[in-house]
Amino acid sequence: MKFDKPATRNPIDQLRVVGKPVDRIDGPLKVTGKAIYAYEQNDAAPDAAYGYVLGAAIAKGRIASMALEDARRAPGVLAIVTADNAGKLDRGEFYVARALAGPSVDHYHQAVAVVVAHSFEQARAAAGLIRVEYVREAGAFDLAATRTSAPMAKQGSFGPPPETGLGNFIGAHAAAPLRLDADYSTPDQAHAMMEPHATIAAWDGDKLTLWTAIQQINWGVRDIAKTLGIPKANVRIVSPFIGGGFGGKGTILSDAVMAALAARAARRPVKVTLQRALMFNNVTHRPATIQRLRIGATRDGKITALGHESWSGNLAGGRPESATIQTGVLYAGANRMTRLRLAHLDLPEGGAMRAPGEAPGMMALEIAMDEMAEKLGIDPVEFRILNDTQVDPANPKRPFSRRQLVECLRTGAERFGWSDRPRKPATRREGDWLIGVGVAAAIRGAPIMKCAARVRLNRAGVVTVEMDMTDIGTGSYSIIGQTAAEMMGIGMDKVVVKLGDSRFPESPGSGGQWGAASSTAGVYAACVKLREAVATRFGVAEADARFVDGAVRAGDRIFTLGEAAEAGELVAEDSIEYGDLAKRYVQQTFGAHFVEVAVDAVTGEIRLRRMLAVCAAGRILNPKMARSQVIGGMTMGAGAALMEHLVVDKRIGMFVNHDLAGYEVPVHADIPHQDVIFLDEVDETISPVKAKGVGELGISGVAAAIANAVYNATGVRVRDYPITLDKLLAHLPG
Repeated sequence: MKFDKPATRNPIDQLRVVGKPVDRIDGPLKVTGKAIYAYEQNDAAPDAAYGYVLGAAIAKGRIASMALEDARRAPGVLAIVTADNAGKLDRGEFYVARALAGPSVDHYHQAVAVVVAHSFEQARAAAGLIRVEYVREAGAFDLAATRTSAPMAKQGSFGPPPETGLGNFIGAHAAAPLRLDADYSTPDQAHAMMEPHATIAAWDGDKLTLWTAIQQINWGVRDIAKTLGIPKANVRIVSPFIGGGFGGKGTILSDAVMAALAARAARRPVKVTLQRALMFNNVTHRPATIQRLRIGATRDGKITALGHESWSGNLAGGRPESATIQTGVLYAGANRMTRLRLAHLDLPEGGAMRAPGEAPGMMALEIAMDEMAEKLGIDPVEFRILNDTQVDPANPKRPFSRRQLVECLRTGAERFGWSDRPRKPATRREGDWLIGVGVAAAIRGAPIMKCAARVRLNRAGVVTVEMDMTDIGTGSYSIIGQTAAEMMGIGMDKVVVKLGDSRFPESPGSGGQWGAASSTAGVYAACVKLREAVATRFGVAEADARFVDGAVRAGDRIFTLGEAAEAGELVAEDSIEYGDLAKRYVQQTFGAHFVEVAVDAVTGEIRLRRMLAVCAAGRILNPKMARSQVIGGMTMGAGAALMEHLVVDKRIGMFVNHDLAGYEVPVHADIPHQDVIFLDEVDETISPVKAKGVGELGISGVAAAIANAVYNATGVRVRDYPITLDKLLAHLPG
């Protein structure tokens, strides 16, 4: 199916099932422990051995020697794989880090060996007997030290242009009556998902099957085939359930490569999980940024100059953190400039983490907007509204498909009681607590990707959906089921959804906030074909057939849906592809975040008291699951604002706090009541389903809203995240 014109009315618009707060299809499996995750696929791969990954003890250098004799003689050991016996290894197309070190070491905890044994304990004990001699080399581990020398990033397949310009930014900023020029920084952050990176690998001759935790199965097939030098047709990946990803499981990483190599060496299935201490240094993370914001405005609050520069670091060939991406389209302004600079650092690879680009970029931009509003003496909400734009600032002939940022801000301000906020910082107290509120806009792109699906109808009237889409806890099973139910006029009890297998039709997987919109559009396309096949079986025109309550009605004739399959199962498969609508319209999701905090005037302790998100993100397919996605993003934003920080030991190039004891994330006691409001919206330019994603919009802007609330409470402006009490103590009001 080709989608190249805005959608008109179609069966989805009936909203009998779509748009309803349907319970999760996978919920009962998860709460009863019956959802089988990658490391637990024991029935599929019986008698699996265990692999234990040994990580490099240096960040930069080479392996001089490796003594394996004691480890080979250890009880239960079946095989040991190192670069010496692994064979030629390539790299995938998405990540640049090599899965296996040798002879050079590229970053701390890069895998240097995997030991295979009958039990996990035997493999771990044997790995401890390996003696590795390293030759350490000087590395680059300090982003700030590279700021003046970091070159402009190169244009890649993801992210904004490295450099943009419009008008005369330098001249307009210098001439503006009121100006801001400030630096902001965000630290390295970890995905810290509950399920570790885990894989079971099994070979059948030259064919490889991986049961692995991965978000994009099609990327995984491509990348493991390229890494091992085998045909894509020889690879099968299975991933029905994933215990959190947040971008950190986009495609195959070292656990999958090590498992595949180990299984080939041991000649039996092998399961590998990265122990928690390796997850922080061995795989990807959100890289730190240094950002410079320059804003110029007239005295009545109109932005005349807007400049955003960002510095981040990565391994050679890696991507920058695209922190300027939202600045190109969020606010109006005739004179603009953005720049992305990328330093070479010998730290673990920087990669995508929930809302890559917008999440760290908004952490800086939305503080800067508040600082500018204060300089102007304008309410922060009104300042943002004053600089709204309904067209692409760089191309006024290109409108937004839907843009309800102003409505989000106004709705949130009214619901939150914004008019009662302290107008002057550090003026509201409750005992020892200083009280403040803050706001930030939210924006996140609404990409849509080609997606295929297969649907089957049996004589019981049950529709089965098959696609390689994944569910990383977001609710993919349910919204895909709801789409099929709506299209075929049946209840959810008559839908079976099968996901996460590369044998199924190809989807774009979970990531980039494209999963919901893309996967449901693929199901829509397949169901259109199935409806046509059903109508043909009954000898009626599809346009005249109504699919309602498990029956097909055409004039005076009524058939049950199952009757269409009495002569044999009906199978339909199709994909949806897109024209140029994304070029003709700016497709984004929008929101506004409001936060109230209390700060202890003596200790600087920060407590969140209230949080509100107002979102405009196309048709909401399931408000219960959409709310869960947004409050999850809000919680991650709270972590980014107040505690999350991978601390770099700049002497040896490692993240020191590489476990969940040292890397702090929010817990229940840290998070207050959270409200979420979805504005009514459909976007006909996205797909026939008219839905966008929402999972990453929920984090964009949250940290800045918290930072602005802390300033409102204390009068202390912190531009260096996370906002910890040591950054407040010396400046708190008496």
